[in-house]
Amino acid sequence: MDIKYIHSLFLQCKSVSIDTRKIEPNSLFIAIKGERFDANTFAKEALEKGASYVIIDDNSYFIDQRTILVEDSLIALQELAQFHRIYLKLPIIALTGSNGKTTTKELIHVVLSKKFRTKATVGNLNNHIGVPLTLLSFTSETEIGIVEMGANHKKEIEFLCELAKPDYGYITNFGKAHLEGFGGIEGVIEGKSEIYHYISANDKLAFINLEDTIQVGKAKGLKAYSFGVNKTEADVNITSVTANPFVEIIYSDFSVSSHLIGLYNANNINAAVTIGKYFGVTDLAIKEAIECFVPENNRSQLLTKGTNQIILDAYNANPSSMAVAIDNFLQLEDLDKIMILGDMFELGEESHQEHNAIVTMLSKEEKVSCYFIGNAFYDNKIDKNNFRFYQTFEAFSKHLKEIKIENSALLIKGSRGMALERTLEFLL
Repeated sequence: MDIKYIHSLFLQCKSVSIDTRKIEPNSLFIAIKGERFDANTFAKEALEKGASYVIIDDNSYFIDQRTILVEDSLIALQELAQFHRIYLKLPIIALTGSNGKTTTKELIHVVLSKKFRTKATVGNLNNHIGVPLTLLSFTSETEIGIVEMGANHKKEIEFLCELAKPDYGYITNFGKAHLEGFGGIEGVIEGKSEIYHYISANDKLAFINLEDTIQVGKAKGLKAYSFGVNKTEADVNITSVTANPFVEIIYSDFSVSSHLIGLYNANNINAAVTIGKYFGVTDLAIKEAIECFVPENNRSQLLTKGTNQIILDAYNANPSSMAVAIDNFLQLEDLDKIMILGDMFELGEESHQEHNAIVTMLSKEEKVSCYFIGNAFYDNKIDKNNFRFYQTFEAFSKHLKEIKIENSALLIKGSRGMALERTLEFLL
């Protein structure tokens, strides 16, 4: 496989695709095998829909000179992305972490876009396929690239760093996410810190949150640019942070009033502000970017439905993000409070313990109505007047049809697979 030749063909194309449903005219289609499908079978369809070239790894689907045969299409995608990244030579910021990656990435994007032609990971395309696609979306016009990196096992961030070769790195936090794949919280810390290993080995720069003691320890010795609350040693010093429910932050030289809810979003904002300052974006432009940013896709959205105020955070959940979301919600004032909490996935052997910890955490709350949905929570049910447990969303929805919720504040939080945004359909 001559990657330089493939790259020359790629440069002639408008875009790259791995899905024939999203084919654009003059695109490069890469046929990747999945667990349930073989994209080689779609090579002919891709050409018919306007693809200029297709990359396949099964000779039986060869069509004509527009067909590029390689040994492994996935490896070809990754090597093409790595070659393209080196070819462009643009500065790249990589970020990973257990919680807040996508929100932080979007905030960094809007801030840096005030000064630079910036491109970032679309959605959460942050794995061994998504990162290469992100790198291939960068062009000669891109001035700064932002790459989100996700991982559910060790050595994954290490591999993604070798593809993206970032000049700057940031870790949002170390939390209890993907415990099954990492083998526990220590595995999470080790896996996420792989970005620091790359930064260290290649003499690059890390952005550091001085409030995170684990992060500070793991980043010791790195070239760094930091932020912290009332820390004079920080490059960006934060005077105060409040959230009721929207996050408001006062820095030493300006303030920000955001549309993001919960103190857990404060560090996401702080990271974006810090990175903006490092790259010379003006304070006024940073303020405008943050204050105009509105979250979507079920991520910490504040919605009004009838007389109810709803915090919809149903995109994902793990023990760390669940705990901080609950803690922030309990601090809200005035309205009656209702929590609708769904199972947290990918916790492996620690699933029972972690779901039990959430139930126990809330057991002292007498004035909050708590609805727990899913088998994992159901296995930890306790007899309490303000608690209700349902094994399925269908069972929960039947109850919703029978009651009327008014003048309340609701927190809806659960893993993506629980799809708890469906709750909105039953709230008048």
